[in-house]
Amino acid sequence: MGSKYYFVSDVHLRPNAQDGEIPHKRFLSFLDHLGEDVEAIYFLGDIFDYWYEYKYTIPRGHTRVLGRLAMLSDRGVKLYFIPGNHDVWLYGFLEDEIGGEILQQPSFVKCGRRTFCIGHGDGLGYTALGFRFIRSIFHSRFLQKLYSAIHPRWSFALGYAWSEHSRSVKKNNLNYRPVFKGEDEPIYRYAQKVASENVVDCFVFGHFHIPTDLTLPSGERLFILGEWSQGCEVLIYDSVEDSFELMKPEM
Repeated sequence: MGSKYYFVSDVHLRPNAQDGEIPHKRFLSFLDHLGEDVEAIYFLGDIFDYWYEYKYTIPRGHTRVLGRLAMLSDRGVKLYFIPGNHDVWLYGFLEDEIGGEILQQPSFVKCGRRTFCIGHGDGLGYTALGFRFIRSIFHSRFLQKLYSAIHPRWSFALGYAWSEHSRSVKKNNLNYRPVFKGEDEPIYRYAQKVASENVVDCFVFGHFHIPTDLTLPSGERLFILGEWSQGCEVLIYDSVEDSFELMKPEM
C-alpha cells in the first residue's frame, strides 16, 4: 500500500499532440516517473482539452496517455477522475477500459489521516449568469443525447474549435492577468462555507489557472492547481509524513 496521494488538474491535452508539445510531453514524463509509493491519483478535471465519448468512439490522439494510465491501474494505483468543463462527457470508458473511478464535485475523500474536499472548481460558489447557462447546457442529459446524434467528424471538430476559441479569447485579451483575489474570490468563500459545515483539512481545485496555496482563517489549506501549459503544479500529500508538496513535473 502506497503512502502518497497525487492531485492533478488542467493538463488540457489536445488531439494529435506531438512529443514536443509541452503539456503532452510533461504529462507522459510525469506518469512514467511515478514511484512505487503512489496510493492514488486524483485527476481534477480538464485533463483533456476536449473529451466526448460515443458508444463506440472516443477522441483520438491520446493513445499513449491512456496506455500509461491503464498500466498504473494494473499496477494497483487507484485512479479517480472528476469531470471538468472541457471533459464533462465521461460515460464509462475511463472506468471500463482504464480501471478508474468517476467522482462528482465536490467530493470528500479520505487520504491517510486527512479529509480532502476536491473538485474541478467550476460552478462552486457564485458564478456569472452566462457561465451558469453554458454549464447547464453542457450538463443537460437531454442535450447530450441530441449531441450524440451528430457524427463524430462534426461534433469533435466543433468541440475542438470551442476549446481553441475559449483559449484564444484569454490569450488575445491583453488585460487578462489571472490573480487570486483571496477573500474576494467566490471559491474562497465557498471553501469557508464548506469548512464551517464539515470536517475538512484541505481543499484542492483546478479550473481557475491561478496556482494558489493559502490557509483559511479556520486553519484549512486551500490549493488551486495551475494549467500545465503555463507552469503546472502537482500537489502531493504524503500520508506517512503528513506533509504537502507542490511539484512542477519536468519535461
